[in-house]
Amino acid sequence: MEISSEDNNLMEKVLPTVEQESDVELETKVKKYLRGEGANLETLKDKKLKTQLASREKLYGKSAKAAAKIEKWLLPAEAGYLETEGLEKTWRVKQTDIANEVDILSSRNQYDIVLPDFGPYKLDFTASGRHMLAGGRKGHLALLDMMNMSLIKEIQVRETVRDVAFLHNDQFFAAAQKKYAYIYGRDGTELHCLKERGPVARLRFLKNHFLLASVNMSGQLHYQDVTHGGMVASIRTGKGRTDVMEVNPYNSVVGLGHSGGTVTMWKPTSQAPLVQMQCHPGPVSSVAFHPNGHLMATSGKERKIKIWDLRKFEEVQTIHSFHAKTLSFSQKGLLAAGTGSFVQILGDSSGGSSHNYTRYMNHSMVKGYQIEKVMFRPYEDVIGIGHSMGWSSILIPGSGEPNFDSWVANPFETSKQRREKEVHSLLDKLPPETIMLDPSKIGAMRPSRRKEKPSRGEIEAEKEVAIEAAKSTELKNKTKGRNKPSKRTKKKKEMVENAKRTFPEQEHNTAIKKRRIVEDAAAELPTSLKRFARKN
Repeated sequence: MEISSEDNNLMEKVLPTVEQESDVELETKVKKYLRGEGANLETLKDKKLKTQLASREKLYGKSAKAAAKIEKWLLPAEAGYLETEGLEKTWRVKQTDIANEVDILSSRNQYDIVLPDFGPYKLDFTASGRHMLAGGRKGHLALLDMMNMSLIKEIQVRETVRDVAFLHNDQFFAAAQKKYAYIYGRDGTELHCLKERGPVARLRFLKNHFLLASVNMSGQLHYQDVTHGGMVASIRTGKGRTDVMEVNPYNSVVGLGHSGGTVTMWKPTSQAPLVQMQCHPGPVSSVAFHPNGHLMATSGKERKIKIWDLRKFEEVQTIHSFHAKTLSFSQKGLLAAGTGSFVQILGDSSGGSSHNYTRYMNHSMVKGYQIEKVMFRPYEDVIGIGHSMGWSSILIPGSGEPNFDSWVANPFETSKQRREKEVHSLLDKLPPETIMLDPSKIGAMRPSRRKEKPSRGEIEAEKEVAIEAAKSTELKNKTKGRNKPSKRTKKKKEMVENAKRTFPEQEHNTAIKKRRIVEDAAAELPTSLKRFARKN
């Protein structure tokens, strides 16, 4: 039986070869990276301009094709998730079942470090996910390389450690200890003692602004610039003691959870909170922000987890589960909640359209372990768990971003790349004034409207805050004769008066002054012109 050429063409259209399929796939990816329609060169009369635009369009096409090839061959299409068949449930899959199916390198990420004498432990990861910092309540600090599973440095500070945080890279980290916060180098050397903050409860680092934010035991929020060591802001929250603190990665706004059930959001250039939300009827036990910055998860003592949309400040979902002591969002949007010796992972079953979080995975620790902190490791399907007996690591398929950008966070960076990146990040450092709820307003045109004057209540509130801050300022001990109580009282009064002078007079006082000026001017007029003066 003979087959004609027409039949061959028909079969090629019906059953394309692997090469044809790959070409079609590559063309679709190239269209994604193209910069729209090119310039119409036929209408141009200038030959020089025509040649320049033609070469530029050719360069754009080459770059789009190169980007499409990189996406096709070097980047996986999407992150994998646990998939079940029939009546099986993903949350019934245990870590032992996952360990039997994954490769050897992935199975190394399942471990349990038992250190019962120094716990409970707080954890923190670098932006690339390569290094981990563990801080035990009883003074143990450990810096680890997670790629080689090796210990870089461990020190014993011999006092209470409440929290730990990396600074801009793995070379420096901060620890909130019994009386003060300290900054250490990679080799364990103590570099700075931050005495101005007092006993710190929580530490967070704002990497785009190089600010170390902390809240102390009396509820004061501090921002300190680590580039020059100056204190940028010291804010009295007025909500009492809190140990719930998290930073929104989208706009660098700090969120605090309070015992009255409220969550407040702060920036260093304002003494009043940007937002104050009543999230729970009782104390807030944990706060977490989604990587896109539009979702916030809170947990309260009433055994509920609430998901909030920060674009409308509305509650999206309420999950009746358990009292979650700690919450954490992964890069792909999974939510981990830990309490007691139990960890639950929630996944968005709607794919991000309606934010419907349901149970995805469960994990039970050894009975008696009390979980202190859960945190997803960046660019890996791994979650770290700090508990009373040490720290553990388990596999959560689909939690990490599969593709890393070496310009943003490179797990394989060399020392030269790290130094260059540090210089570039210092040059790109953002001032504290750029921290706001909607960072897209930066660079936009301000509408041409008259600036609204603050109300009398707002002025009075800011004035009271400034006066309280001036009264609570601790004066330094001076030499003999200059440290008398009368001189200290006089200095305090001067500070309060200076704080009062920074605020404008109230509107009614200025109106009275203007009226007096008009009356005085009318009184100075000659008798013949007084009848033309404006009457009140």
